[in-house]
Amino acid sequence: MHIKSIKELELGAGDRVFIRCDFNVPLDEYGNITDDRRIRAALPTIRYCLDNDCKVVLASHLGRPKGYDPKYSLKPVAKRLHTLLKQEIIMAQDVVGEDAKSKAKKLQEGGVLLLENLRFEAGETKNDPEFAKELSQFGEFYINDAFGVSHRAHASVEAITRFYDKNHKAAGFLLLKEIKYLYKLLENPTRPFLAIVGGSKVSGKLGALINLLPKVDKMIIGGGMAFTFLKALGEEVGKSLVEDELIDEAKNILDEAAKLGVKLYLPVDFVVAPELSEDAPVKFVTFKEIPKDWMGLDIGLASTRLFREALNDVQTILWNGPMGVFEIDKFARGSIKLANYVAESYATKIIGGGDTASLISKAGVDDEMTFISTGGGASLELLEGKELPGIKALMVEDGQ
Repeated sequence: MHIKSIKELELGAGDRVFIRCDFNVPLDEYGNITDDRRIRAALPTIRYCLDNDCKVVLASHLGRPKGYDPKYSLKPVAKRLHTLLKQEIIMAQDVVGEDAKSKAKKLQEGGVLLLENLRFEAGETKNDPEFAKELSQFGEFYINDAFGVSHRAHASVEAITRFYDKNHKAAGFLLLKEIKYLYKLLENPTRPFLAIVGGSKVSGKLGALINLLPKVDKMIIGGGMAFTFLKALGEEVGKSLVEDELIDEAKNILDEAAKLGVKLYLPVDFVVAPELSEDAPVKFVTFKEIPKDWMGLDIGLASTRLFREALNDVQTILWNGPMGVFEIDKFARGSIKLANYVAESYATKIIGGGDTASLISKAGVDDEMTFISTGGGASLELLEGKELPGIKALMVEDGQ
């Protein structure tokens, strides 16, 4: 089984192509886009269709509106696309209504139409085949380039593929890149292979930890989740975030790592504070000296040096989850130092979605990374070894 690439489709002048993109970008309180990484990531696929003189219809969701809500309109996305593509972007006033249909009918070769927010229609999240059928009328060809939603069985991702045969549906360049770096990397990494797993909770990363352990040579565990592991080792962690119900799971992971010969690293010092706030007083302490009524909010300098040593000989690095509360500057130092050490490495460096991508951007080392995934939840499910509905729907038999 393999996934058909957009390059395998016979696209020609005048063909209508429906592209499911992931334009779920962050907006400030004035509706301005604060990070357009996901829009820029979709450009190669859009440009490829335009270079083939196709008529392009783009669709995406934004946020989680319950029905129509102007706050979640894709108008800011249309504006940004206009700047990036340097051509007119026709904006539909609805998704499958009269305005969208009439604008699609009038679309010229090399023209781009952007539909309104898919989630303004209830049928999108319900994977409604009737809604999917209406969407399929916008293109003779279907391209999924939205890795960030491919873990969801939604109408524009899964149900819509039933209305296209194998010669008329494929993956866009971004989706193929995500699969190459995240899925194939896990099958055959260049060794030594190191995984850095952070974030606040073990529960959110448990599947990924269990799936990654037999595949890696080394693993660094940081962020809030490190305290559940330290407590499992009998250490005092004060008021730090701990999931007591997962202490046994943490012990199992530690035992399994020892059995498999995986070198597992935990932080050895922390930046602690009595509460999580910008003006809280802080102390640097070793993992043996966390005060009972203080909490760990970032890794310390000794931990970053230890992790730097672990990075020295590796050939592949996969990083998912920050080392501290990096949104607050005084608790971002450990994560940013580690980001710089990772950037200095000659290894293949894969950044797994969401918060980690924001951290890499804050550290200013985006360009040093081999690949930064655009999908938070989707990349995590891929790391857990799950089959993603959006990807499964594009699979064809080898030789087809």
